[in-house]
Amino acid sequence: MTETTFLVPAGRQEVVITRVFDAPRDLVFRAFTDPKLVPEWWGPRDLSVVVDVMDVRPGGRWRFVNEDAAGNTYGFHGVYHDIAPPDRLVYTFEYEGVPGHCLLETVTFEDVDGGTRVTDRSVYQTVADRDGMVASGMESGARQSMDRLAELLPRL
Repeated sequence: MTETTFLVPAGRQEVVITRVFDAPRDLVFRAFTDPKLVPEWWGPRDLSVVVDVMDVRPGGRWRFVNEDAAGNTYGFHGVYHDIAPPDRLVYTFEYEGVPGHCLLETVTFEDVDGGTRVTDRSVYQTVADRDGMVASGMESGARQSMDRLAELLPRL
């Protein structure tokens, strides 16, 4: 299994997450855009996820809600800006617990050696916003999501 790389470049407003999956690009893209599949891999293992809204088209909205064992909920939402199957997704991302800190996320899907390289580049409004997101546990959640996606893909 390929490991997830999590890059936080010093002084820049971005985080870059990369992972190669042993699955065709169209299948990996589908896992990112099918509201029935997202709950099976998105977010940390100890949280459930409900897809509240997922209208995958330019201008379409999305909203996912994580819930922990105690019933606490954590909402995330955004708007899709560009959908180019199976090459690219571009959308905004905002954690509802800290409103006003919106980022732009671009996910690309590339064919590599029979698999798919996913590169997820998040660009924040400021370095401080980026650093706050990283400090909140983003890396652990992202790594768990990518591991869960790698486990899901062979079953599709």
